Amino acid sequence: MVDYLPEDAPSMEAMDRMEDEFDGAIENTRVMLQDVSIQEALSYKEALKNIDGVSNVTWLDDVIDIKTPIEMADHETVESYYKGQKALLSFHIEEGMEVETTDAIYKLIGDENAISGEALDTATSQKMTGTESMHAALLLIPIIIIILVLSTRSWVEPLFFLTAIGVSVLINLGTNIFVGEISFVTQSVAPILQLAVALDYAIFLLHSFSDYRKKVADPEEAMRLAMKQSFPAIAASASTTFFGFMALSLMDFEIGADLGVNLVKGILLSFISVMVFLPALTLTFYKWIDKTQHKQLLPNIRKIGGSVVKLRIPVLLLVVVLIVPAYLGQSQTNFIYGIGEQPETTRAGSDIVKIEEVFGKYTPMVILVPNGDVAREEELVQDLQNIDHIQSIVSYVNTVGTAIPPEYLDESLTEQFYSENYSRIILNARTDTEGDKAFALIETVKATAADYYDDDYHLLGESVTLYDIKNVVQKDNTLVNLLTIISIAVVLLITFRSISIPIALLLTIQSAVWINLSIPYFTNSPLVYVGYLIISTVQLAATVDYAILLTEAYLKNRKEMTALDAIKKTIDEKLFSIAISASILSSVGFILWFTSSNPVVSSIGLLLGRGTLLAFVMVILFLPALLLVFDKVIKKTTWKANFYKEK
Repeated sequence: MVDYLPEDAPSMEAMDRMEDEFDGAIENTRVMLQDVSIQEALSYKEALKNIDGVSNVTWLDDVIDIKTPIEMADHETVESYYKGQKALLSFHIEEGMEVETTDAIYKLIGDENAISGEALDTATSQKMTGTESMHAALLLIPIIIIILVLSTRSWVEPLFFLTAIGVSVLINLGTNIFVGEISFVTQSVAPILQLAVALDYAIFLLHSFSDYRKKVADPEEAMRLAMKQSFPAIAASASTTFFGFMALSLMDFEIGADLGVNLVKGILLSFISVMVFLPALTLTFYKWIDKTQHKQLLPNIRKIGGSVVKLRIPVLLLVVVLIVPAYLGQSQTNFIYGIGEQPETTRAGSDIVKIEEVFGKYTPMVILVPNGDVAREEELVQDLQNIDHIQSIVSYVNTVGTAIPPEYLDESLTEQFYSENYSRIILNARTDTEGDKAFALIETVKATAADYYDDDYHLLGESVTLYDIKNVVQKDNTLVNLLTIISIAVVLLITFRSISIPIALLLTIQSAVWINLSIPYFTNSPLVYVGYLIISTVQLAATVDYAILLTEAYLKNRKEMTALDAIKKTIDEKLFSIAISASILSSVGFILWFTSSNPVVSSIGLLLGRGTLLAFVMVILFLPALLLVFDKVIKKTTWKANFYKEK
C-alpha cells in the first residue's frame, strides 16, 4: 500500500530522507519466543541476524546491560522485551523480500513461537493472491456455466461466451508484462471482475444472433444483423464501464490507477473480442449450437410486469425515505485505510493475538529533527514522553545522555542516532496502527515537534503512512465519484438523447450504491477504504448496464403503446436477461468474499455481491416507477421521443 502513495506525501518524503541519512531502517516485524532463557533469546537473535533480508535486530541487550542481574534494571523496560520467560525481538525486513524472509523465520522459530508486523502482512497478502484467485476461478466458472446453461437453449453456447471473454482476460493478464508490476488487489480482483462485467456483451450478441436465426436462413446475414442490432447496447454498456474505470485511474493514491488501467484494458479487449472474435467463432461452429439444442430449463417469467407496476408508489416512497439516511450513513462509516487485520483463523492472525496478549500493541514511529542542538532535542524528548500512549522513546539524549558530546564517542555508538544532518528519535506507541487514537496521537506528535522545529522535521512509520493514505484517498473519493457520474451521464445523454433519462438511471443506481455502502455504518462494521472507493465506482459503472437494457426496451415499446403497457411488457421481456446478468456479477462478488482471507479483497467481494443484488432490485422496482411517474417529463426532454399517443 505504501508504494501507491504519491511521492510528495509527507511520510514518503520522510522515508526518502531517512534512507539518505541513516543505514538502519524502521522496524516492521516482531517475533515472540516462548519459554526461553536470556541466553537462548540471544542465540535466536544471532540466528535472525543471519537470515537474508533481516536487519536492525533489537532486544533487551540493546537497552540495558544484561551482564548485571535484570532484577536491578527498570522493571517496565525489561517487560517490554522479556516477560514470563517470553522474549520479544524487533527487526526490519527488506522491502521486496517479505515472502522468502518470513518463510525462513517461520522455519527458524517453529510452530510454537509467533511473528507479526507490516512485513508479514505484505508477505501473507502476496502468498494468498495467486492461490485464492485460482480457488475463486475454480468455484466461479462452474457456477457461471450453470447459470448460462439454465438461461440458453444450447449446451455449448455458454462455452462460446466464456471463450470470447476468457481470451480477452488472458490477453489482458499477459499485457501486464508491459506495465512491469501490479498490486495484489488488482491481481485478485481484476480478472474475475472483467469476466463478470464483460460477459454481458457476449450474451447481448449471441441472444440477438439466436433471434435473427429464426428470421433469416443465412447464418452470416443473421450475424451481420445481430451485430448491427446489438452494437449500440454493447457500446453503451462498455462506454459507461470504461469511463467509470478511467475515473479510478485519476486517483492520487495510485492503487486506483493500478486497478483502473487494468480494467480499462480489460473492457477494451473484451469489446474487441465480442465484436470481432466471437462472430468469427460462432459462424465457424454454429452447427454445434444447432446440434446441442435443449428445451428451456427455466420457465418464462410472464405477467410479472403487472405486479411490479402495482408497487410503484410504495417503492418510490420507500426509496425517498431511505435515500437520505443511506447517503449520510455511507459518508460516516468507520474506515480501515491499510490492508486490515488478518483473520484469527490464519497463522498470521493468531500470531498477532498471541503477541498482543503478552506484550500489548506496538506501533513504532521515527522523528528526524535537525542535529546540533542537544538541549532542544532533550526538551522535545521530555515532552514526547508525557504524551498518552507513548510507551517508550529511544534517542541519544535519553539512552547515552547529554553529558557526553556525540563527537567524543565511537561512531558505532552514535550512528543509529545521528547522521550528517539529522538526529533520529524512535517512539514506541501502544495504539493500533490506525484508527482515531492512532491518528490523534500522530497529530499530537506532529504538533509537539512543530513547537520546537516548525516544519523542519520528518515523521515516519506504518501508522504515519496510513494517516497520509487517509488524507489522500478522502480527496480522491470526491474526485473519482464526481468524474464517474459525469462521464456516465454524458454517455447516457448521447445514448438516449435525453436530459431526464440519464438522471433517472443515475439516481436508480446511485441510490443502490449509497444503500450498499451505508450498511457497514448501520451495522457498526469497519470498512476497508480501498474497497469502498473501488465499489462506489465499479458498482455504478457495471450495474448501470441493467438500467440501460431496461430503458432501451421501454423506449422502443413506448413508441407503440401507453406508458403503463410499455413498462409491463418491458419488465416481462427483460427481467430474465437482467436477472441472469446480475446473478453472474453477484456470484463473482460473493465468491471473492467467501474465498479470500485478505481483508481488502474480501470486503470488495462482499460489497460487489450485495451491491449487484441491490442494483437489480432498484432497476426492476424503482426505475419502472420513475419512468411511469415522470413519463410526461421524459417525453418533453427527449429528442424525437415519438411516444405513442392514445387516439
